[in-house]
Amino acid sequence: MKVLYLLNFAGKAGTERYVETLVRYLSAGGQVEPYFAYNQGGLLVERMEALGVPVRRLEMRRRFDFRAARELAALCQEWGIELVHCHYLREHYTALLAKRYLPSLRVVYTNHFVQANDGITRFTNRILDKKQDQIIAVCNRGREVLIDNGWSGERIRVVFNAVDPEAWAGDRSESTLRQELGLAADAFVMLCASRFADDKGHHYLLDSVKRLTQLTERPFTLVLAGDGPLLEAAQAQARELELGERVRFIGFRKDIKNLYKGSDLYVNSSRHEALSFLIIEAMAAGLPVIATDMGGNSDIVNDKTACGLLVEYDNPESMAQAMKRFLEDPAFLAQCRTRALETVQERFEVHKMVQATSQVYQAALSRPQG
Repeated sequence: MKVLYLLNFAGKAGTERYVETLVRYLSAGGQVEPYFAYNQGGLLVERMEALGVPVRRLEMRRRFDFRAARELAALCQEWGIELVHCHYLREHYTALLAKRYLPSLRVVYTNHFVQANDGITRFTNRILDKKQDQIIAVCNRGREVLIDNGWSGERIRVVFNAVDPEAWAGDRSESTLRQELGLAADAFVMLCASRFADDKGHHYLLDSVKRLTQLTERPFTLVLAGDGPLLEAAQAQARELELGERVRFIGFRKDIKNLYKGSDLYVNSSRHEALSFLIIEAMAAGLPVIATDMGGNSDIVNDKTACGLLVEYDNPESMAQAMKRFLEDPAFLAQCRTRALETVQERFEVHKMVQATSQVYQAALSRPQG
């Protein structure tokens, strides 16, 4: 089938990683002939072009852009597109409006956020729901929020984000991170890789590190990878807390596997999470996880998976105590490391996601026009 992957912004975050994964694996398996269109360009455009995927820019100025909807319908006719897979509300609404001009078009929407919509958006969702063919929620909490936001639960399927474990396998000794930072081979290294933005929780993460220094005398280092508008504020906070070499800022990095392999523990401090690719990747690389009990994190870290610890968001004491547990209990660390690898194979392996997504496409195509 010919599928158009439509994105408002084609940058470098988790949503873009999700689209690239689907394109790579669904096309390799012969299930999909992929096409790509976007509003604002970014790294994903280059990656789609490198894969040989036909690419076109489609300007979408607002959520209800009838000109964009007509242009999208025309593009789908030109390319013979059967199904549009979209990921943000702007292109989602545009695709649903395009069905007015091309009734045979089918629309699948993946929701990557666990956030309540405002009243006007919820009302709009209820009106457009009858045109919606299938929706993918990437976590169980996401499905609940989608229903609260006005979408019909009967056409929502939970499909977890996933990774290829083989891509993250390898010997930890191959990492150059510790050498780069001048850290001993037996140093305890925690990693957090995320954009420095308000919802990522760096402010309270740094407070947690300060609290950890009061709870233990054991040495440790927290490595913070990423850039963003609040980077300088975080660096200033670290200086104010006198954290010194306890926290190392290394900027945005493309060698994320190298960072995972050089670390002992992955830490997520976000306020908003659907189902974090970074957490799943870290686990596939053999890292146990501390994560905030927000969004879909409890689908990854729970009593059954036993691959880490959930902590209360914006509670430095909760985070610091979890860090202390891993720092001072090597047996627990090893147990969670083993379960992290097993959990990825059991629940978050890429072929499971690809197969489930293909089934969603088939369900959308078989739905009567309406």
